[in-house]
Amino acid sequence: MSFELLRVKEIATGEPIRSPQDVADFVCKNMEEEALVDRECFWILHLNARNQVIEKELTAIGCINACLVRPADVMRKAVINGTVAIIAVHNHPSGNAEPSQEDHQITERLKNSCEILGIQLLDSVVIAAAGKIKSIMR
Repeated sequence: MSFELLRVKEIATGEPIRSPQDVADFVCKNMEEEALVDRECFWILHLNARNQVIEKELTAIGCINACLVRPADVMRKAVINGTVAIIAVHNHPSGNAEPSQEDHQITERLKNSCEILGIQLLDSVVIAAAGKIKSIMR
């Protein structure tokens, strides 16, 4: 009988994300093009135990003003990766980064899903053109 240990491939990028300002800085620097997409899209940033981003995953593509996000789809890769924390990011093609009621609802559902799985939801942010960013959790 032999055992093979699962090794998660990890390519960490940059400094650890430890504060809301770190989240904003990372998103503004690394997701400029995503903010300009012509339909709502939802990404998850997967973080390792040192709070470094190990993957940026596109989990859902919607239409001009909505995006269906299933917590199961978000959490699948987080579990596979051995992710310690996630940051949810989605764009508003309208250019208005103000979170909608639906944005607050999916953030709450993700927060509950993360708690069950022992994964931390560090932040959930809306991005829009011209570097606009708003946290849904603050």
